[in-house]
Amino acid sequence: MSRIRILPENVANKIAAGEVVERPASVVKELLENALDAGARSIRIEVESGGKRMIRVIDDGSGMNHDDALLAFERHATSKLRTADDLLSIATLGFRGEALPSIAAVSRLLLETRTPEEEQGTRVEFAGGKLISVKPAGVPPGTSISVADIFYCVPARRKFLKSETTELGHIASLVTHYALAHPEVQFVLKTPSQVILDCAPVEKLSDRVYQIFGRQALEELMEIPPNEGPVRSAITEPQLEADEQAATLGVTGFTSRPEVQRTNRNGIYIFVNRRLVRDRLLLHAIGEAYRNVTPPGVFPVVLLFLDLPYQEVDVNVHPAKIEVRFRHPQFVHDFTRDALRHALSIARPIPGFPAARVPTEPAGTYAAAAAAGSAAGAPGPGNMRGYAPMQDSGAFPGPPRAEIPTSFGSSAAVAADFELSGAPERPFAQRLGFESSGAMNFPLPPPEAQVAVPGEAARESAVGTLPSAEEITDLKPLGQVNASFIVAVNGEGLWIIDQHVAHERVLFEQHLRARREGELGGQRMLVPIIVELNPRQLVTFEQIAEELRANGFEAELMGARSVAIQAAPAGIASGDAEKLLFEILDGIARENQAISIDSLQSKIAASTSCHAAIKVNTPLDKTKMEWLLGELAKTEYPMSCPHGRPVVLRYSVREIERAFKRI
Repeated sequence: MSRIRILPENVANKIAAGEVVERPASVVKELLENALDAGARSIRIEVESGGKRMIRVIDDGSGMNHDDALLAFERHATSKLRTADDLLSIATLGFRGEALPSIAAVSRLLLETRTPEEEQGTRVEFAGGKLISVKPAGVPPGTSISVADIFYCVPARRKFLKSETTELGHIASLVTHYALAHPEVQFVLKTPSQVILDCAPVEKLSDRVYQIFGRQALEELMEIPPNEGPVRSAITEPQLEADEQAATLGVTGFTSRPEVQRTNRNGIYIFVNRRLVRDRLLLHAIGEAYRNVTPPGVFPVVLLFLDLPYQEVDVNVHPAKIEVRFRHPQFVHDFTRDALRHALSIARPIPGFPAARVPTEPAGTYAAAAAAGSAAGAPGPGNMRGYAPMQDSGAFPGPPRAEIPTSFGSSAAVAADFELSGAPERPFAQRLGFESSGAMNFPLPPPEAQVAVPGEAARESAVGTLPSAEEITDLKPLGQVNASFIVAVNGEGLWIIDQHVAHERVLFEQHLRARREGELGGQRMLVPIIVELNPRQLVTFEQIAEELRANGFEAELMGARSVAIQAAPAGIASGDAEKLLFEILDGIARENQAISIDSLQSKIAASTSCHAAIKVNTPLDKTKMEWLLGELAKTEYPMSCPHGRPVVLRYSVREIERAFKRI
């Protein structure tokens, strides 16, 4: 008797549904993508019991006629592909034709749809994959799909669903992602008791960021400028000169000021051709852009949009379409990195005094206020404090917590899924806050900020209050605090500069610039220093010996594990040469990966400048302080040292007046 048999159709459909429908948020994702592909300008999502009881997605898209409404429930039936060649240039969010049959196989589904040309529409009803009825219906143009009792016919799957608040959190996160990617579309997310998200159509991404995250979050972000200058120059790389399509890559979006830091990647949103993706290659590019600007182990907040020809990216690599491959991965990596670096170099933001940052809105969240006011039967006042929308939380998923890739030969993403924590039972308003507790909180904005989008003048005025590097060009030093911090003033306010990290930043950029122009000379030791390396350090030393020599180190193997240091980079005392060598070797060995020459040069320059810089507890006369401040103003990134520590803090005139109760 044969041991291999063909599965019944209903079993095969349920297996296929397992690849597409993992939870209620998966249903919302597929239906949202279909609505967007249908040209919808308004999408309304209604959810009951976290999506377990009911999900309804209503759009004003192109709709379907009677025949198409029935064909849409056949496996691999799609209007978006004709031939196999179409897979090489996918311009739609969906394309496999698996969504509707997979959803219908595990739920009770009701489809109501009509095209603008028809006088009446069609109502189709499924239950557990079986067609129940097909009727004409009087419905408005567009499509409405109701999905009830998800997994009712697959109890084993249903028991793995999380709580209603957790599932609602996944759905809210998903809708937020699509709202960011499509600011021209209206998105409404409702439960029976509250409106979670209500975003009117806007022209600019900045307006949509304001709608979702609020004004304070927008002030903490810097817009990535159009592709020009140093970014555009990357297009002429020799390996891409023969491929004109690769030259049309565009990078837009927002990236955070260096002082806005998170302990994970949950604040990084990556979209490729308006498709939310997870990609290790792009995560690494973002990390490289912030290298030597933020401390290791922290991550920025990034809304990154890549637009490139459809034939340059393969989206058919994952059942849920959340992973992609690039035709030119190295070019995409470098282009993205340079675009973010360009944004940082233009803005050159300077942090203000954290203690002096007075929130413009009250503090707290709806969840906390609701708990405090539950006895009274009404929520208390909610607010956002500081940069609440982008604080660390698992509430809204970002790309996965992936390790840096060992090479750029492939852009395959990790297999971890978007993970979320719970949402409050009565989510409120449209500005979604994040707290480090891991729960999703929905802040209650002041009434005047709930719907309106700020005008350009108002937003520019708000953002203009943030200090920039241009303001440090005319600083006048007054003296030192504890022989470690320079106190200076100008028309913008009071400034405090950490003299060690300021000099470190100056030396770092000078060293890196000189190295990229040629090899650096070193200063020879009167007596060579003999050091013993452990096996791991020895392997690293052999790998980077040539680059060490080009940076001013002269070191040779003397025996099995001994190294003789005969010269050190200029400015390094003989007593620090051994320590510096160990710091470089250990820092590179800890990464346990292939490292680019650019990263290697930066790491050596950072370590060298740290050891050569002015130390704390070093008295400086006025001439030296003026020289240091002048050189700092000339640097590309004066806001932080190569290891990410802040260099300058400003206490603005307005903050001083506020502290003295003058305003």
